[in-house]
Parts: sequence; structure tokens; C-alpha cells
Amino acid sequence: MGTDSDYEWEKEVEEFQKTKAGVKGLIDSGITKVPRFFVSSASQRFSNVAQTKDEQIQAQIPVIDFRGIEKGGGARRIEIVEEIRRASETWGFFQMVNHGVPMSAMEDILESTRRFHEQPKEAKMDLYSSDGRQNVRFYTINGHLTKSDVASWRDAFACTFLDGVMDPDVIPPICREEITEYMKHMINLRDILSELLSEALGLSQDFLEKMQLMKSEYLTCLYYPSSPEPDKTFGTVKHSDPTTLTVLVQDNCGGLQIHHCGNWVDVPPIPGALIANIGDLLQMYKR
Repeated sequence: MGTDSDYEWEKEVEEFQKTKAGVKGLIDSGITKVPRFFVSSASQRFSNVAQTKDEQIQAQIPVIDFRGIEKGGGARRIEIVEEIRRASETWGFFQMVNHGVPMSAMEDILESTRRFHEQPKEAKMDLYSSDGRQNVRFYTINGHLTKSDVASWRDAFACTFLDGVMDPDVIPPICREEITEYMKHMINLRDILSELLSEALGLSQDFLEKMQLMKSEYLTCLYYPSSPEPDKTFGTVKHSDPTTLTVLVQDNCGGLQIHHCGNWVDVPPIPGALIANIGDLLQMYKR
């Protein structure tokens, strides 16, 4: 049996990257053991569970109903702003319902994500890149992986919309229509959320206008293949988002967890809901 000193970490990562097939390619090849750069330590795996069932039941991410958010919405808009403020301060997350994004658009983006990732690898290889400067790319490892890192057991397809715009012709036809439609709704929701968050922070109208100028969006379509050793991998490893705000749409499988008061808490899917995740940049601002 080989020892750690025999393990050629760089070679294994390099060989994986050269396939340009992602995690889905590993599964399609019939592997029965996970490459070691995907394997989490026992302490990492066990720390990702809430301490007791009671804590999981009692700790529930806030759900905010956006009915009444219109400007001039009166008391209800004020209530929504206050709910957002409390949720952002105490959780850094909240679920949104009645947010104006059609259920059909959310279902279509999930389905088109599946279609893209389940194509033969030959249809995706030309897009494979770990370089975040690429506006449209397919990847597993984002940027540079070091020996102290653990790779997430998932594949990603990402599009960068500069100033909210992207030439649709550069998006693969298999998901072009769905991404274009979904982003129209996301840009509208972005504008609504930037107003509500600015009000919740007690920021000036001048700051709100500046915030509205920050209009680069990143759409990432994530795909989580089954793992042959599910007890050793994470679909997404522990992290915080460095951006201002992330909006997530879940399928009905669940699996998302957030860290709250020292515990990892499940976020059960709610049909039609979207999840807001306060990023590191927005946490710089305090009321």
C-alpha cells in the first residue's frame, strides 16, 4: 500500500484537468474510488452536521413574503425591510417567496442546467477552463487548487454578464433561451433587492445610486453527480461568498446547509422560493 509520500497530488489534479470532462466524466468512466483531492477529512465531515435534531428543527432560515414591496407600499414595505434587516444581521440568509420570478423560469433554468451537464463530454470540452476571466466557461476547479484545499464534488457552468449584458450567441444553444430569460428576471430582482437592502442599512439615496452601478452578474449553474464514496465528499465545501449578494434557486432534492450559531443547519426547499445569501462585501456596511 502506498504512503502519503508516494502520493503525487499535482499529477492527479493535472490529469483530471486534462480530461476536461469534470466530475461527470469521472462518473461516466466508471470510477469506484474518489480521487484524493476531493476527499474531506473526518473532522471536516463531522463538523458539517447540526449537533442535535432539536437544533435542526428549531433553527429555520427566515422566510420573507415579498408581497407589498412596491414603492409606496406603505406599512408592508416597511415590515419587509425590517425583516430583511433582521435576517441579514442574524443569519446572513433568507428565503424569498412571492418575489416576482415565475416558477416556470426557475424550473427551466434547473432543467437546462441538467441538460448542459449531461451532454457528452465532447460537447463541453471546448468550454472547460479554471480561468475566472473567461465570460463563459465549464469547470470543476475554480482557479488554483492547493494541497490544503479540498475540491468540491460538482461541476459548474458559469456566465458573466458585464453591466447586466451578454451576447446570447456565446451561450451554448442547449441552455441559451433559458439562461437569457432567467437573467432578465434576476436583473429585475437585483434592482429590487438593492433598494430594500439599502433601506435596511439606512443608506443614503446617493449610495443606492452608486450600488445600482455595480451591475456585473455571475450566473453559475451547478451540477452534483452521485459520488461512489458519498461519505468522503462534499458537493460544495465550506465557504463564504466574497460578492455583495448571491441569489440561489434550489431543486427539490435539498442538501443546502448554512452555518448558524455554531451549527450546520439544513435549508429545506420551498416550492417557488429563492434564497438570498449576504456576501462578504455587503457585510462591510453597517447601519
